Amino acid sequence: MQISRHFVDISGRRVHLRRCGAGPTLLMVHQSPRSSAEYEALMREWGAHFTCIAPDTPGFGQSDPLAGDKPSIDDFADAIVELIVALGLARVAAYGFHSGGIILVSALKRHPERFSCLAVGGYAIWTPEEMALFGEHYLPAFEPSAYGEHLTWLWNRMLEQSWFFPWFDVRPEARLSVAHADVVRVDAAVREMLDSGAAYRAGYGAVLRAPRDIPSVDAVTPPVLITAYGGDPLQPHIDRLGPMPQGWSAHKVATPADHQADSLAFLRQHANGSAPPVDDAEDEGFLQVVTDAFDGLIHWRGHRGGPLTLHPPGSAADLIDPGQGLVIDLPGHGLSACWSGQPPENWGAWQAVIDGAAKTLGASHVILPTVPEGAPDLLFPDLTPDRFGSYLTRAWAIVRARHLFDPWYAADAAHARAFDLTDINADKLARDHRALIRATAARPYLVALRSHEGES
Repeated sequence: MQISRHFVDISGRRVHLRRCGAGPTLLMVHQSPRSSAEYEALMREWGAHFTCIAPDTPGFGQSDPLAGDKPSIDDFADAIVELIVALGLARVAAYGFHSGGIILVSALKRHPERFSCLAVGGYAIWTPEEMALFGEHYLPAFEPSAYGEHLTWLWNRMLEQSWFFPWFDVRPEARLSVAHADVVRVDAAVREMLDSGAAYRAGYGAVLRAPRDIPSVDAVTPPVLITAYGGDPLQPHIDRLGPMPQGWSAHKVATPADHQADSLAFLRQHANGSAPPVDDAEDEGFLQVVTDAFDGLIHWRGHRGGPLTLHPPGSAADLIDPGQGLVIDLPGHGLSACWSGQPPENWGAWQAVIDGAAKTLGASHVILPTVPEGAPDLLFPDLTPDRFGSYLTRAWAIVRARHLFDPWYAADAAHARAFDLTDINADKLARDHRALIRATAARPYLVALRSHEGES
Protein backbone atom coordinates (compact mmCIF):
# COMPACT_ATOMS: atom_id res chain seq x y z
CA MET A 1 0.00 0.00 0.00
CA GLN A 2 1.85 3.09 -1.28
CA ILE A 3 1.77 6.38 0.63
CA SER A 4 2.22 9.54 -1.44
CA ARG A 5 3.28 12.87 0.05
CA HIS A 6 2.21 16.35 -1.02
CA PHE A 7 2.58 20.05 -0.31
CA VAL A 8 -0.40 22.33 -0.88
CA ASP A 9 -0.68 26.09 -0.38
CA ILE A 10 -3.64 27.50 1.54
CA SER A 11 -3.94 31.26 2.14
CA GLY A 12 -0.19 31.73 1.90
CA ARG A 13 0.52 28.83 4.26
CA ARG A 14 2.16 25.58 3.16
CA VAL A 15 0.61 22.31 4.32
CA HIS A 16 2.22 18.89 4.08
CA LEU A 17 0.07 15.76 3.91
CA ARG A 18 0.22 12.04 3.31
CA ARG A 19 -2.29 10.14 1.18
CA CYS A 20 -2.92 6.41 0.82
CA GLY A 21 -5.52 3.92 -0.40
CA ALA A 22 -8.77 4.15 -2.34
CA GLY A 23 -12.46 4.50 -1.59
CA PRO A 24 -14.40 6.99 0.56
CA THR A 25 -12.31 9.81 2.01
CA LEU A 26 -11.02 9.56 5.59
CA LEU A 27 -9.28 12.59 7.12
CA MET A 28 -6.81 11.62 9.86
CA VAL A 29 -5.60 14.25 12.36
CA HIS A 30 -2.60 13.38 14.53
CA GLN A 31 -1.91 14.12 18.18
CA SER A 32 0.54 16.74 19.46
CA PRO A 33 3.47 17.16 19.21
CA ARG A 34 3.58 14.51 16.49
CA SER A 35 2.98 14.58 12.73
CA SER A 36 1.09 12.57 10.14
CA ALA A 37 4.05 10.16 10.11
CA GLU A 38 2.57 8.48 13.19
CA TYR A 39 -0.33 7.26 11.03
CA GLU A 40 1.71 5.58 8.29
CA ALA A 41 1.13 2.02 9.53
CA LEU A 42 -2.57 2.67 10.13
CA MET A 43 -2.94 4.32 6.71
CA ARG A 44 -1.53 1.23 5.01
CA GLU A 45 -4.07 -0.89 6.89
CA TRP A 46 -7.10 1.38 6.52
CA GLY A 47 -6.18 2.28 2.95
CA ALA A 48 -7.91 -0.95 1.96
CA HIS A 49 -11.20 0.75 2.90
CA PHE A 50 -10.61 4.50 2.47
CA THR A 51 -8.63 7.16 0.70
CA CYS A 52 -6.72 8.17 3.81
CA ILE A 53 -5.55 11.80 3.94
CA ALA A 54 -3.36 12.75 6.89
CA PRO A 55 -2.09 16.34 7.09
CA ASP A 56 0.57 17.72 9.40
CA THR A 57 -1.37 20.20 11.52
CA PRO A 58 -0.02 23.77 11.41
CA GLY A 59 3.38 24.10 13.08
CA PHE A 60 4.01 20.34 13.20
CA GLY A 61 5.85 18.04 10.83
CA GLN A 62 6.46 19.90 7.57
CA SER A 63 3.46 22.27 7.75
CA ASP A 64 3.88 26.00 8.32
CA PRO A 65 2.56 27.37 11.62
CA LEU A 66 -0.49 29.60 11.86
CA ALA A 67 0.01 33.34 12.12
CA GLY A 68 0.05 35.00 15.52
CA ASP A 69 1.67 34.18 18.84
CA LYS A 70 -1.25 32.36 20.43
CA PRO A 71 -3.71 30.85 17.93
CA SER A 72 -6.87 29.34 19.43
CA ILE A 73 -8.43 25.93 18.96
CA ASP A 74 -10.93 27.63 16.63
CA ASP A 75 -8.02 28.71 14.43
CA PHE A 76 -6.77 25.11 14.20
CA ALA A 77 -10.31 23.84 13.57
CA ASP A 78 -10.83 26.37 10.79
CA ALA A 79 -7.44 25.44 9.30
CA ILE A 80 -8.57 21.81 9.00
CA VAL A 81 -11.77 22.91 7.25
CA GLU A 82 -9.76 25.19 4.94
CA LEU A 83 -7.76 22.10 3.96
CA ILE A 84 -10.93 20.10 3.32
CA VAL A 85 -12.16 22.85 0.99
CA ALA A 86 -8.78 23.26 -0.72
CA LEU A 87 -8.64 19.54 -1.46
CA GLY A 88 -12.02 19.72 -3.19
CA LEU A 89 -13.78 17.55 -0.61
CA ALA A 90 -17.45 18.00 0.25
CA ARG A 91 -18.04 16.06 3.48
CA VAL A 92 -15.50 13.74 5.10
CA ALA A 93 -15.33 11.07 7.73
CA ALA A 94 -12.52 11.86 10.13
CA TYR A 95 -10.39 10.14 12.76
CA GLY A 96 -8.32 11.84 15.45
CA PHE A 97 -6.33 10.65 18.44
CA HIS A 98 -6.06 12.72 21.64
CA SER A 99 -5.39 16.33 20.57
CA GLY A 100 -6.28 15.38 16.99
CA GLY A 101 -9.72 14.50 18.35
CA ILE A 102 -9.99 17.84 20.15
CA ILE A 103 -9.27 19.69 16.91
CA LEU A 104 -11.80 17.62 14.99
CA VAL A 105 -14.60 17.98 17.56
CA SER A 106 -13.99 21.73 17.55
CA ALA A 107 -14.14 21.73 13.74
CA LEU A 108 -17.34 19.65 13.74
CA LYS A 109 -19.05 22.08 16.13
CA ARG A 110 -18.10 25.04 13.94
CA HIS A 111 -18.61 23.37 10.54
CA PRO A 112 -20.92 20.34 10.95
CA GLU A 113 -21.77 20.36 7.24
CA ARG A 114 -18.17 19.36 6.43
CA PHE A 115 -18.22 16.02 8.30
CA SER A 116 -20.13 12.77 7.91
CA CYS A 117 -18.78 11.34 11.20
CA LEU A 118 -15.87 11.43 13.67
CA ALA A 119 -14.05 8.59 15.44
CA VAL A 120 -11.94 9.82 18.34
CA GLY A 121 -9.32 8.05 20.41
CA GLY A 122 -9.39 9.48 23.93
CA TYR A 123 -11.14 12.78 24.59
CA ALA A 124 -9.78 14.85 27.48
CA ILE A 125 -12.10 16.54 29.97
CA TRP A 126 -9.74 18.37 32.32
CA THR A 127 -10.63 19.57 35.79
CA PRO A 128 -9.73 23.17 36.70
CA GLU A 129 -6.96 21.81 38.92
CA GLU A 130 -5.50 19.76 36.08
CA MET A 131 -5.67 22.73 33.74
CA ALA A 132 -3.79 24.87 36.23
CA LEU A 133 -1.11 22.18 36.58
CA PHE A 134 -0.66 21.82 32.84
CA GLY A 135 -0.55 25.56 32.26
CA GLU A 136 2.37 25.94 34.61
CA HIS A 137 4.57 23.05 33.54
CA TYR A 138 3.38 21.16 30.47
CA LEU A 139 4.69 23.40 27.69
CA PRO A 140 8.11 24.81 28.56
CA ALA A 141 9.93 26.88 25.96
CA PHE A 142 11.94 24.76 23.56
CA GLU A 143 14.87 26.54 21.95
CA PRO A 144 18.21 25.13 20.73
CA SER A 145 21.19 25.83 22.99
CA ALA A 146 24.80 26.39 21.98
CA TYR A 147 26.14 23.05 23.19
CA GLY A 148 23.05 20.91 22.62
CA GLU A 149 21.78 20.81 26.21
CA HIS A 150 18.20 20.98 24.92
CA LEU A 151 18.63 17.54 23.37
CA THR A 152 19.23 15.83 26.71
CA TRP A 153 16.01 17.36 28.06
CA LEU A 154 14.09 16.43 24.91
CA TRP A 155 15.11 12.77 24.90
CA ASN A 156 14.15 12.26 28.52
CA ARG A 157 10.91 14.23 28.22
CA MET A 158 9.79 12.01 25.32
CA LEU A 159 11.03 8.84 27.00
CA GLU A 160 9.26 9.46 30.29
CA GLN A 161 5.93 10.59 28.89
CA SER A 162 4.96 6.91 28.81
CA TRP A 163 6.15 6.51 32.40
CA PHE A 164 4.21 9.35 34.02
CA PHE A 165 1.23 11.52 33.15
CA PRO A 166 1.66 14.43 33.03
CA TRP A 167 5.25 13.72 31.97
CA PHE A 168 6.72 16.05 34.61
CA ASP A 169 4.72 14.63 37.53
CA VAL A 170 7.01 11.92 38.93
CA ARG A 171 4.87 11.02 41.93
CA PRO A 172 4.11 7.28 42.31
CA GLU A 173 0.39 7.93 41.78
CA ALA A 174 1.16 9.51 38.38
CA ARG A 175 2.84 6.39 37.01
CA LEU A 176 1.37 4.77 33.89
CA SER A 177 0.85 1.08 33.19
CA VAL A 178 2.12 1.40 29.60
CA ALA A 179 5.70 2.44 30.41
CA HIS A 180 8.30 1.49 27.80
CA ALA A 181 11.81 2.32 26.62
CA ASP A 182 11.22 1.63 22.92
CA VAL A 183 14.06 3.48 21.20
CA VAL A 184 12.29 3.54 17.82
CA ARG A 185 9.16 5.15 19.27
CA VAL A 186 11.07 7.68 21.35
CA ASP A 187 13.34 8.59 18.43
CA ALA A 188 10.31 9.18 16.18
CA ALA A 189 8.75 11.53 18.74
CA VAL A 190 12.05 13.36 19.26
CA ARG A 191 12.51 13.96 15.54
CA GLU A 192 8.99 15.32 15.19
CA MET A 193 9.56 17.66 18.12
CA LEU A 194 12.75 18.89 16.43
CA ASP A 195 10.75 19.55 13.26
CA SER A 196 8.18 21.59 15.18
CA GLY A 197 10.67 23.43 17.43
CA ALA A 198 9.32 26.39 19.36
CA ALA A 199 6.05 26.24 17.35
CA TYR A 200 4.96 23.18 19.31
CA ARG A 201 3.72 25.41 22.12
CA ALA A 202 1.18 27.15 19.89
CA GLY A 203 -0.52 24.00 18.64
CA TYR A 204 -0.29 22.06 21.87
CA GLY A 205 -1.31 25.09 23.92
CA ALA A 206 -4.41 25.69 21.80
CA VAL A 207 -5.52 22.12 22.49
CA LEU A 208 -4.91 22.38 26.24
CA ARG A 209 -6.80 25.68 26.44
CA ALA A 210 -9.71 24.47 24.32
CA PRO A 211 -13.16 24.33 25.97
CA ARG A 212 -14.40 20.76 26.38
CA ASP A 213 -18.09 21.44 25.94
CA ILE A 214 -19.79 18.47 24.32
CA PRO A 215 -22.78 19.68 22.24
CA SER A 216 -26.08 19.63 24.11
CA VAL A 217 -28.22 16.51 23.99
CA ASP A 218 -30.67 18.19 21.63
CA ALA A 219 -27.98 19.34 19.17
CA VAL A 220 -28.13 17.94 15.65
CA THR A 221 -24.64 16.90 14.55
CA PRO A 222 -22.96 14.14 12.55
CA PRO A 223 -22.40 10.92 14.57
CA VAL A 224 -19.34 10.66 16.81
CA LEU A 225 -17.68 7.67 18.47
CA ILE A 226 -15.20 8.14 21.34
CA THR A 227 -13.21 5.19 22.68
CA ALA A 228 -10.17 4.84 24.93
CA TYR A 229 -8.13 1.74 25.73
CA GLY A 230 -6.66 0.44 28.97
CA GLY A 231 -3.43 2.24 29.86
CA ASP A 232 -4.43 5.38 27.96
CA PRO A 233 -4.40 8.17 30.57
CA LEU A 234 -7.58 9.50 28.95
CA GLN A 235 -9.57 6.30 29.47
CA PRO A 236 -10.95 7.53 32.83
CA HIS A 237 -12.18 10.65 31.01
CA ILE A 238 -14.85 8.54 29.31
CA ASP A 239 -16.70 8.79 32.63
CA ARG A 240 -16.45 12.59 32.53
CA LEU A 241 -18.17 13.10 29.17
CA GLY A 242 -21.71 13.37 30.52
CA PRO A 243 -24.85 13.43 28.33
CA MET A 244 -24.21 13.55 24.59
CA PRO A 245 -26.30 14.26 21.48
CA GLN A 246 -28.14 11.58 19.58
CA GLY A 247 -25.68 9.69 17.40
CA TRP A 248 -22.80 10.19 19.84
CA SER A 249 -21.45 7.28 21.88
CA ALA A 250 -18.45 6.60 24.09
CA HIS A 251 -17.05 3.50 25.72
CA LYS A 252 -13.89 1.96 27.13
CA VAL A 253 -12.02 -0.83 25.35
CA ALA A 254 -9.25 -3.13 26.47
CA THR A 255 -6.46 -2.61 23.93
CA PRO A 256 -5.27 -0.26 21.16
CA ALA A 257 -6.29 -2.93 18.64
CA ASP A 258 -9.83 -2.90 20.06
CA HIS A 259 -9.93 0.90 19.75
CA GLN A 260 -8.84 0.73 16.11
CA ALA A 261 -11.27 -2.07 15.29
CA ASP A 262 -14.24 -0.22 16.81
CA SER A 263 -13.20 3.01 15.08
CA LEU A 264 -12.83 1.28 11.73
CA ALA A 265 -16.24 -0.40 11.94
CA PHE A 266 -17.89 2.92 12.86
CA LEU A 267 -16.11 4.88 10.12
CA ARG A 268 -17.03 2.32 7.47
CA GLN A 269 -20.71 2.81 8.34
CA HIS A 270 -20.63 6.55 7.68
CA ALA A 271 -17.76 7.39 5.29
CA ASN A 272 -18.65 8.58 1.81
CA GLY A 273 -17.41 10.79 -1.01
CA SER A 274 -14.33 10.50 -3.19
CA ALA A 275 -11.12 12.51 -3.14
CA PRO A 276 -9.89 14.22 -6.32
CA PRO A 277 -6.15 14.37 -7.09
CA VAL A 278 -4.13 16.75 -4.94
CA ASP A 279 -3.27 20.13 -6.47
CA ASP A 280 0.41 20.12 -5.52
CA ALA A 281 2.54 23.19 -4.87
CA GLU A 282 4.54 24.26 -7.90
CA ASP A 283 7.93 24.64 -6.23
CA GLU A 284 8.14 21.67 -3.84
CA GLY A 285 6.99 18.10 -3.71
CA PHE A 286 7.83 14.43 -3.89
CA LEU A 287 8.65 12.20 -6.87
CA GLN A 288 8.32 8.44 -7.06
CA VAL A 289 11.68 7.25 -8.41
CA VAL A 290 12.22 3.60 -9.30
CA THR A 291 15.59 2.11 -10.25
CA ASP A 292 17.18 -1.33 -9.96
CA ALA A 293 18.32 -0.46 -6.41
CA PHE A 294 15.78 2.12 -5.19
CA ASP A 295 12.01 2.49 -5.10
CA GLY A 296 10.75 5.42 -3.08
CA LEU A 297 9.86 9.09 -2.78
CA ILE A 298 12.42 11.81 -3.49
CA HIS A 299 11.82 15.27 -2.01
CA TRP A 300 12.55 18.25 -4.27
CA ARG A 301 12.45 22.05 -4.09
CA GLY A 302 12.86 24.86 -6.62
CA HIS A 303 11.96 25.50 -10.24
CA ARG A 304 11.46 22.75 -12.78
CA GLY A 305 13.74 23.02 -15.79
CA GLY A 306 16.65 24.64 -13.96
CA PRO A 307 20.00 23.14 -12.94
CA LEU A 308 19.84 20.45 -10.25
CA THR A 309 22.27 21.02 -7.37
CA LEU A 310 23.14 18.03 -5.20
CA HIS A 311 23.74 18.49 -1.49
CA PRO A 312 26.96 17.14 0.08
CA PRO A 313 26.94 14.01 2.25
CA GLY A 314 25.19 14.48 5.59
CA SER A 315 23.30 17.57 4.41
CA ALA A 316 19.84 18.17 2.95
CA ALA A 317 17.91 20.15 0.35
CA ASP A 318 16.50 22.59 2.90
CA LEU A 319 20.04 23.84 3.63
CA ILE A 320 20.54 24.92 0.01
CA ASP A 321 18.95 27.91 -1.72
CA PRO A 322 17.84 26.55 -5.09
CA GLY A 323 17.69 30.03 -6.64
CA GLN A 324 16.23 29.53 -10.11
CA GLY A 325 17.28 25.90 -10.07
CA LEU A 326 16.43 22.71 -8.22
CA VAL A 327 17.61 20.74 -5.20
CA ILE A 328 16.66 17.23 -4.10
CA ASP A 329 17.20 15.13 -1.01
CA LEU A 330 19.12 12.05 -2.08
CA PRO A 331 18.01 8.67 -0.64
CA GLY A 332 18.75 8.38 3.05
CA HIS A 333 18.89 12.17 3.43
CA GLY A 334 16.40 14.90 4.33
CA LEU A 335 12.77 14.04 3.59
CA SER A 336 13.49 11.43 0.92
CA ALA A 337 13.03 7.70 1.41
CA CYS A 338 15.89 5.51 2.55
CA TRP A 339 17.54 2.80 0.52
CA SER A 340 16.04 -0.63 1.09
CA GLY A 341 18.84 -2.61 2.67
CA GLN A 342 22.43 -1.41 2.83
CA PRO A 343 23.00 1.90 0.98
CA PRO A 344 25.24 1.33 -2.08
CA GLU A 345 28.79 2.62 -2.29
CA ASN A 346 28.94 2.45 -6.09
CA TRP A 347 28.18 5.68 -7.90
CA GLY A 348 26.07 4.01 -10.57
CA ALA A 349 23.23 3.30 -8.11
CA TRP A 350 23.19 6.94 -6.94
CA GLN A 351 23.46 8.25 -10.49
CA ALA A 352 20.42 6.22 -11.53
CA VAL A 353 18.31 7.91 -8.84
CA ILE A 354 19.66 11.34 -9.77
CA ASP A 355 18.95 10.71 -13.46
CA GLY A 356 15.40 9.60 -12.67
CA ALA A 357 14.68 12.73 -10.62
CA ALA A 358 16.41 15.03 -13.11
CA LYS A 359 14.40 13.64 -16.02
CA THR A 360 11.05 14.02 -14.24
CA LEU A 361 11.91 17.56 -13.11
CA GLY A 362 13.28 18.55 -16.51
CA ALA A 363 16.63 19.59 -15.00
CA SER A 364 18.97 21.28 -17.48
CA HIS A 365 22.07 19.72 -15.90
CA VAL A 366 23.36 18.36 -12.57
CA ILE A 367 25.83 20.15 -10.30
CA LEU A 368 27.85 17.86 -8.03
CA PRO A 369 28.77 18.95 -4.50
CA THR A 370 32.24 19.60 -3.12
CA VAL A 371 33.55 16.32 -1.71
CA PRO A 372 34.68 16.69 1.92
CA GLU A 373 38.17 15.57 2.95
CA GLY A 374 38.77 13.04 5.72
CA ALA A 375 38.18 9.43 6.65
CA PRO A 376 34.55 8.42 5.90
CA ASP A 377 34.15 6.43 9.15
CA LEU A 378 35.33 9.43 11.18
CA LEU A 379 33.47 12.06 9.21
CA PHE A 380 30.21 10.13 9.56
CA PRO A 381 30.28 7.83 12.60
CA ASP A 382 27.38 5.57 13.51
CA LEU A 383 24.49 7.70 14.81
CA THR A 384 21.97 4.91 15.30
CA PRO A 385 19.49 5.93 18.02
CA ASP A 386 20.37 4.43 21.38
CA ARG A 387 18.60 3.89 24.70
CA PHE A 388 20.06 7.04 26.27
CA GLY A 389 19.74 9.44 23.33
CA SER A 390 23.49 10.00 23.15
CA TYR A 391 23.35 9.97 19.34
CA LEU A 392 21.62 13.36 19.52
CA THR A 393 24.35 15.10 21.50
CA ARG A 394 27.12 13.39 19.49
CA ALA A 395 25.55 14.68 16.28
CA TRP A 396 25.32 18.18 17.75
CA ALA A 397 29.03 18.10 18.70
CA ILE A 398 29.86 17.06 15.14
CA VAL A 399 27.93 19.84 13.39
CA ARG A 400 29.42 22.43 15.73
CA ALA A 401 32.98 21.17 15.23
CA ARG A 402 32.47 21.08 11.44
CA HIS A 403 32.44 24.87 11.44
CA LEU A 404 35.63 25.10 13.49
CA PHE A 405 37.92 22.40 12.04
CA ASP A 406 38.41 20.63 8.71
CA PRO A 407 37.95 17.71 9.02
CA TRP A 408 35.82 18.19 12.13
CA TYR A 409 37.48 15.40 14.13
CA ALA A 410 40.98 16.91 13.78
CA ALA A 411 40.61 19.49 16.55
CA ASP A 412 44.03 21.13 16.45
CA ALA A 413 45.61 24.35 15.21
CA ALA A 414 46.74 22.76 11.95
CA HIS A 415 43.16 21.98 10.97
CA ALA A 416 41.43 25.12 12.26
CA ARG A 417 39.15 26.79 9.72
CA ALA A 418 37.93 30.35 9.49
CA PHE A 419 34.35 30.87 10.58
CA ASP A 420 31.81 33.57 11.30
CA LEU A 421 29.89 33.68 14.54
CA THR A 422 26.68 33.19 12.55
CA ASP A 423 28.04 29.76 11.55
CA ILE A 424 27.63 28.50 15.11
CA ASN A 425 24.38 30.26 15.87
CA ALA A 426 22.23 27.73 17.74
CA ASP A 427 19.34 28.01 15.28
CA LYS A 428 21.65 27.32 12.34
CA LEU A 429 23.28 24.42 14.14
CA ALA A 430 19.81 23.01 14.82
CA ARG A 431 19.11 22.85 11.08
CA ASP A 432 22.51 21.24 10.41
CA HIS A 433 21.88 18.79 13.24
CA ARG A 434 18.47 17.80 11.93
CA ALA A 435 19.98 17.12 8.49
CA LEU A 436 22.79 15.01 9.96
CA ILE A 437 20.60 12.73 12.07
CA ARG A 438 18.36 12.17 9.04
CA ALA A 439 21.37 11.29 6.87
CA THR A 440 21.47 7.53 7.32
CA ALA A 441 23.31 7.10 4.01
CA ALA A 442 25.92 9.87 4.38
CA ARG A 443 28.96 7.59 4.54
CA PRO A 444 28.05 5.43 1.49
CA TYR A 445 27.18 8.58 -0.47
CA LEU A 446 30.62 10.01 0.34
CA VAL A 447 32.37 6.82 -0.75
CA ALA A 448 30.35 6.74 -3.98
CA LEU A 449 31.12 10.39 -4.71
CA ARG A 450 34.83 9.81 -4.25
CA SER A 451 34.76 6.82 -6.58
CA HIS A 452 32.99 8.95 -9.19
CA GLU A 453 35.51 11.76 -8.67
CA GLY A 454 38.34 9.31 -9.24
CA GLU A 455 36.79 8.09 -12.47
CA SER A 456 36.19 11.59 -13.84
